[in-house]
Amino acid sequence: MKEIVNKVAQSGIVTIDLEEFYDDVPRVEFDIKPLLFQELILKEKDFREYIKTHNWAQYQNRYVALTCTADAIVPTWAYMLLTLSLQPFAKKIIYGNLEVLETILFTEKLNALDTTPFKDARVVIKGCGEKPVPIAAYVTLTEKLKPVAKSIMYGEPCSTVPLYKKPAQQI
Repeated sequence: MKEIVNKVAQSGIVTIDLEEFYDDVPRVEFDIKPLLFQELILKEKDFREYIKTHNWAQYQNRYVALTCTADAIVPTWAYMLLTLSLQPFAKKIIYGNLEVLETILFTEKLNALDTTPFKDARVVIKGCGEKPVPIAAYVTLTEKLKPVAKSIMYGEPCSTVPLYKKPAQQI
């Protein structure tokens, strides 16, 4: 009987799974909209009272995205006050929605990625998965790999979409 050979394993392809960069810390979107008078105006006195009485401990070890889904003008200081109240509890606070938060979290991790192991490597950036990986993470990783990788592909090692191949060196 003929031995089955795993050609994918022998190909020297390095796979990067962006899901491995996902942090399971809970995410929370804090929307200012319910704190606005008629969803239009922030009343400073009422807002400061909310800041004093709100249970900020519920945001312990969470990533918090500060946003306002109402079409209202919210003064910058309101987000600053929220940040000061959240800071002793939240693991990270950003301005934006949950998608912006996810992009920031992935970008920070990818910016810290050492690309040395990918020098002259054939790299597959794994696609489809269970966790929410923003498209921005794929863009950031591709940009980071291009100067070092021999080739960049997307998908699974057995079925890839070629994206980039380093030009052959001129003699």
